Amino acid sequence: MYAEERQQAIASLVIRQGRASVAELAQAYEVTTETVRRDLAALDKAGVVRRVHGGAVPARALHLVEQDVSERDTTRADRKDAIAAAATDFFPLSGSTVLLDAGTTTSRIAAAIPTDRELVVVTNSVPIAARLSAVPSVALHLLGGRVRGVTQAAVGEATLAVLDSLRVDIAFIGTNGITPRHGLSTPDPDEAAVKRAMVKCANYVVVASDSSKIGREELISFAPISSVDALITDTEITDADRAELTGLGIEIVLAGEQA
Repeated sequence: MYAEERQQAIASLVIRQGRASVAELAQAYEVTTETVRRDLAALDKAGVVRRVHGGAVPARALHLVEQDVSERDTTRADRKDAIAAAATDFFPLSGSTVLLDAGTTTSRIAAAIPTDRELVVVTNSVPIAARLSAVPSVALHLLGGRVRGVTQAAVGEATLAVLDSLRVDIAFIGTNGITPRHGLSTPDPDEAAVKRAMVKCANYVVVASDSSKIGREELISFAPISSVDALITDTEITDADRAELTGLGIEIVLAGEQA
Protein backbone atom coordinates (compact mmCIF):
# COMPACT_ATOMS: atom_id res chain seq x y z
CA MET A 1 0.00 0.00 0.00
CA TYR A 2 1.34 3.41 -0.98
CA ALA A 3 1.60 6.12 1.66
CA GLU A 4 -1.22 8.14 0.08
CA GLU A 5 -3.53 5.10 0.05
CA ARG A 6 -2.69 4.30 3.66
CA GLN A 7 -3.29 7.87 4.75
CA GLN A 8 -6.66 7.90 3.01
CA ALA A 9 -7.57 4.64 4.74
CA ILE A 10 -6.42 5.98 8.11
CA ALA A 11 -8.48 9.15 7.64
CA SER A 12 -11.58 7.11 6.79
CA LEU A 13 -11.11 4.90 9.84
CA VAL A 14 -10.61 7.84 12.22
CA ILE A 15 -13.67 9.65 10.87
CA ARG A 16 -15.78 6.49 11.01
CA GLN A 17 -14.75 5.50 14.55
CA GLY A 18 -14.43 8.99 15.99
CA ARG A 19 -10.87 8.33 17.12
CA ALA A 20 -7.99 5.85 16.72
CA SER A 21 -4.77 5.21 18.60
CA VAL A 22 -1.32 5.06 17.05
CA ALA A 23 -0.90 1.46 18.20
CA GLU A 24 -4.25 0.46 16.71
CA LEU A 25 -3.41 2.02 13.36
CA ALA A 26 0.07 0.49 13.27
CA GLN A 27 -1.42 -2.95 13.81
CA ALA A 28 -4.23 -2.43 11.30
CA TYR A 29 -1.91 -1.37 8.48
CA GLU A 30 1.13 -3.43 9.49
CA VAL A 31 3.52 -0.49 9.75
CA THR A 32 5.60 0.97 12.55
CA THR A 33 4.24 3.49 15.03
CA GLU A 34 6.73 6.01 13.63
CA THR A 35 5.18 5.61 10.17
CA VAL A 36 1.71 6.12 11.64
CA ARG A 37 2.82 9.29 13.39
CA ARG A 38 4.17 10.64 10.09
CA ASP A 39 0.89 9.78 8.39
CA LEU A 40 -1.09 11.52 11.13
CA ALA A 41 1.15 14.57 10.89
CA ALA A 42 0.42 14.79 7.16
CA LEU A 43 -3.32 14.36 7.71
CA ASP A 44 -3.29 16.93 10.52
CA LYS A 45 -1.52 19.44 8.25
CA ALA A 46 -4.16 18.81 5.60
CA GLY A 47 -6.91 19.50 8.13
CA VAL A 48 -8.47 16.04 7.83
CA VAL A 49 -7.72 14.81 11.35
CA ARG A 50 -6.30 16.32 14.51
CA ARG A 51 -3.47 14.65 16.37
CA VAL A 52 -4.09 14.10 20.07
CA HIS A 53 -2.07 12.28 22.70
CA GLY A 54 -1.60 8.70 21.51
CA GLY A 55 -3.63 8.97 18.31
CA ALA A 56 -6.01 11.11 16.31
CA VAL A 57 -9.61 12.34 16.18
CA PRO A 58 -11.58 13.85 13.29
CA ALA A 59 -10.84 17.52 12.71
CA ARG A 60 -14.40 18.36 13.64
CA ALA A 61 -13.94 16.78 17.09
CA LEU A 62 -11.85 19.74 18.25
CA HIS A 63 -14.27 22.63 18.41
CA LEU A 64 -15.30 25.64 20.43
CA VAL A 65 -19.05 25.37 19.87
CA GLU A 66 -20.94 23.40 22.49
CA GLN A 67 -24.09 21.42 21.86
CA ASP A 68 -26.96 22.41 24.10
CA VAL A 69 -28.36 20.08 26.75
CA SER A 70 -31.18 18.68 24.59
CA GLU A 71 -28.76 17.78 21.79
CA ARG A 72 -26.22 16.17 24.13
CA ASP A 73 -28.87 14.26 26.06
CA THR A 74 -29.74 12.12 23.05
CA THR A 75 -26.12 11.48 22.05
CA ARG A 76 -24.82 8.03 23.09
CA ALA A 77 -27.76 7.80 25.50
CA ASP A 78 -27.46 4.05 26.06
CA ARG A 79 -23.84 4.42 27.16
CA LYS A 80 -24.71 7.27 29.50
CA ASP A 81 -27.45 5.15 31.08
CA ALA A 82 -24.97 2.33 31.66
CA ILE A 83 -22.44 4.75 33.18
CA ALA A 84 -25.10 6.10 35.54
CA ALA A 85 -25.99 2.58 36.66
CA ALA A 86 -22.32 1.81 37.35
CA ALA A 87 -21.94 5.06 39.29
CA THR A 88 -24.37 3.91 41.97
CA ASP A 89 -21.64 1.67 43.38
CA PHE A 90 -19.62 4.78 44.23
CA PHE A 91 -22.24 6.51 46.35
CA PRO A 92 -21.08 6.72 49.98
CA LEU A 93 -22.91 5.83 53.18
CA SER A 94 -25.54 7.90 54.96
CA GLY A 95 -24.34 11.24 56.23
CA SER A 96 -21.87 11.76 53.38
CA THR A 97 -21.60 14.68 50.98
CA VAL A 98 -21.82 14.30 47.20
CA LEU A 99 -21.16 16.89 44.49
CA LEU A 100 -22.81 16.46 41.10
CA ASP A 101 -21.41 18.46 38.21
CA ALA A 102 -23.78 19.69 35.50
CA GLY A 103 -24.15 17.49 32.43
CA THR A 104 -26.31 14.92 30.73
CA THR A 105 -24.39 11.95 32.14
CA THR A 106 -24.34 13.34 35.68
CA SER A 107 -28.05 14.09 35.34
CA ARG A 108 -28.61 10.40 34.74
CA ILE A 109 -26.48 9.65 37.80
CA ALA A 110 -28.77 11.92 39.81
CA ALA A 111 -31.77 9.92 38.57
CA ALA A 112 -30.10 6.72 39.77
CA ILE A 113 -29.11 8.04 43.21
CA PRO A 114 -29.70 5.47 45.98
CA THR A 115 -32.65 6.38 48.18
CA ASP A 116 -31.78 3.99 51.02
CA ARG A 117 -29.35 6.47 52.65
CA GLU A 118 -29.31 10.09 53.74
CA LEU A 119 -27.02 12.18 51.54
CA VAL A 120 -26.12 15.83 51.25
CA VAL A 121 -25.99 16.64 47.53
CA VAL A 122 -24.45 19.81 46.11
CA THR A 123 -24.92 20.75 42.44
CA ASN A 124 -24.71 23.69 40.07
CA SER A 125 -27.15 22.06 37.65
CA VAL A 126 -30.70 23.37 37.45
CA PRO A 127 -32.08 20.11 35.92
CA ILE A 128 -30.34 17.98 38.55
CA ALA A 129 -31.66 20.20 41.37
CA ALA A 130 -35.18 19.95 39.98
CA ARG A 131 -34.89 16.19 39.82
CA LEU A 132 -33.54 15.77 43.37
CA SER A 133 -35.67 18.40 45.10
CA ALA A 134 -38.45 15.87 45.68
CA VAL A 135 -36.22 13.03 46.93
CA PRO A 136 -36.77 12.77 50.71
CA SER A 137 -33.39 11.18 51.46
CA VAL A 138 -31.46 14.04 49.80
CA ALA A 139 -30.52 17.28 51.52
CA LEU A 140 -30.10 19.42 48.41
CA HIS A 141 -27.83 22.46 48.05
CA LEU A 142 -28.11 24.33 44.73
CA LEU A 143 -25.13 26.55 43.97
CA GLY A 144 -26.05 30.07 42.94
CA GLY A 145 -24.66 32.13 40.09
CA ARG A 146 -25.35 33.03 36.48
CA VAL A 147 -27.05 30.16 34.66
CA ARG A 148 -25.64 29.35 31.22
CA GLY A 149 -28.48 28.50 28.86
CA VAL A 150 -26.45 26.02 26.82
CA THR A 151 -25.63 23.81 29.83
CA GLN A 152 -28.23 24.99 32.38
CA ALA A 153 -25.38 25.25 34.90
CA ALA A 154 -24.62 27.97 37.43
CA VAL A 155 -21.24 29.61 36.84
CA GLY A 156 -19.41 32.76 37.84
CA GLU A 157 -17.95 34.36 40.95
CA ALA A 158 -20.89 33.51 43.23
CA THR A 159 -20.61 29.82 42.32
CA LEU A 160 -16.84 29.80 42.80
CA ALA A 161 -17.06 31.57 46.18
CA VAL A 162 -19.24 28.83 47.64
CA LEU A 163 -17.18 26.01 46.16
CA ASP A 164 -14.04 27.54 47.64
CA SER A 165 -15.52 27.05 51.11
CA LEU A 166 -16.63 23.44 50.63
CA ARG A 167 -15.11 20.04 51.22
CA VAL A 168 -17.15 17.10 49.90
CA ASP A 169 -16.60 13.36 50.18
CA ILE A 170 -17.01 12.58 46.49
CA ALA A 171 -17.55 14.51 43.26
CA PHE A 172 -18.97 13.17 40.01
CA ILE A 173 -17.46 15.28 37.25
CA GLY A 174 -18.31 15.51 33.56
CA THR A 175 -15.82 16.48 30.88
CA ASN A 176 -15.71 17.24 27.17
CA GLY A 177 -12.25 15.75 26.77
CA ILE A 178 -9.74 13.64 28.64
CA THR A 179 -6.09 12.91 27.80
CA PRO A 180 -3.00 12.31 29.92
CA ARG A 181 -1.31 15.39 28.44
CA HIS A 182 -4.16 17.95 28.63
CA GLY A 183 -6.05 16.37 31.52
CA LEU A 184 -9.77 17.11 31.75
CA SER A 185 -10.91 19.83 29.38
CA THR A 186 -13.93 21.85 28.24
CA PRO A 187 -14.49 24.66 25.73
CA ASP A 188 -15.93 27.38 28.01
CA PRO A 189 -13.76 29.30 30.52
CA ASP A 190 -16.60 29.85 33.02
CA GLU A 191 -17.52 26.16 33.02
CA ALA A 192 -13.83 25.29 33.33
CA ALA A 193 -13.42 27.52 36.40
CA VAL A 194 -16.36 25.87 38.17
CA LYS A 195 -15.23 22.36 37.30
CA ARG A 196 -11.72 23.20 38.52
CA ALA A 197 -13.14 24.34 41.86
CA MET A 198 -15.29 21.20 42.10
CA VAL A 199 -12.30 18.93 41.63
CA LYS A 200 -10.31 20.94 44.19
CA CYS A 201 -12.98 20.65 46.91
CA ALA A 202 -13.51 16.87 46.58
CA ASN A 203 -11.76 14.17 48.58
CA TYR A 204 -12.46 11.66 45.80
CA VAL A 205 -13.04 12.48 42.12
CA VAL A 206 -15.04 10.24 39.78
CA VAL A 207 -15.16 11.24 36.12
CA ALA A 208 -18.27 10.02 34.32
CA SER A 209 -17.61 10.08 30.59
CA ASP A 210 -18.40 7.94 27.58
CA SER A 211 -15.40 6.74 25.58
CA SER A 212 -15.84 9.29 22.79
CA LYS A 213 -14.35 11.92 25.12
CA ILE A 214 -11.14 9.95 25.67
CA GLY A 215 -8.41 11.29 23.42
CA ARG A 216 -10.19 14.61 22.88
CA GLU A 217 -8.59 17.88 23.94
CA GLU A 218 -10.82 20.92 24.29
CA LEU A 219 -9.65 24.51 24.65
CA ILE A 220 -9.28 24.75 28.43
CA SER A 221 -7.82 22.16 30.80
CA PHE A 222 -9.56 22.37 34.17
CA ALA A 223 -7.79 19.54 36.00
CA PRO A 224 -4.69 17.39 35.54
CA ILE A 225 -5.14 13.70 34.93
CA SER A 226 -3.51 13.06 38.34
CA SER A 227 -6.58 14.54 40.05
CA VAL A 228 -8.82 11.71 38.80
CA ASP A 229 -9.38 8.77 41.16
CA ALA A 230 -11.79 6.80 38.99
CA LEU A 231 -13.17 6.94 35.46
CA ILE A 232 -16.51 5.36 34.62
CA THR A 233 -16.78 4.87 30.87
CA ASP A 234 -18.17 2.41 28.35
CA THR A 235 -16.70 -0.73 26.88
CA GLU A 236 -15.60 0.99 23.65
CA ILE A 237 -12.50 2.43 25.34
CA THR A 238 -9.45 1.09 23.51
CA ASP A 239 -7.13 -1.34 25.24
CA ALA A 240 -4.28 1.13 24.79
CA ASP A 241 -6.19 3.97 26.47
CA ARG A 242 -7.33 1.72 29.28
CA ALA A 243 -3.80 0.50 29.94
CA GLU A 244 -2.38 4.02 29.83
CA LEU A 245 -4.95 5.49 32.22
CA THR A 246 -4.70 2.51 34.57
CA GLY A 247 -0.93 2.95 34.58
CA LEU A 248 -1.47 6.51 35.79
CA GLY A 249 -3.26 5.20 38.88
CA ILE A 250 -6.87 5.70 37.71
CA GLU A 251 -9.46 3.05 38.47
CA ILE A 252 -11.26 2.26 35.23
CA VAL A 253 -14.85 1.03 35.47
CA LEU A 254 -16.39 -0.26 32.25
CA ALA A 255 -20.13 0.33 32.40
CA GLY A 256 -22.15 -2.50 30.95
CA GLU A 257 -19.24 -4.96 31.02
CA GLN A 258 -20.37 -8.50 31.65
CA ALA A 259 -19.15 -9.96 34.95
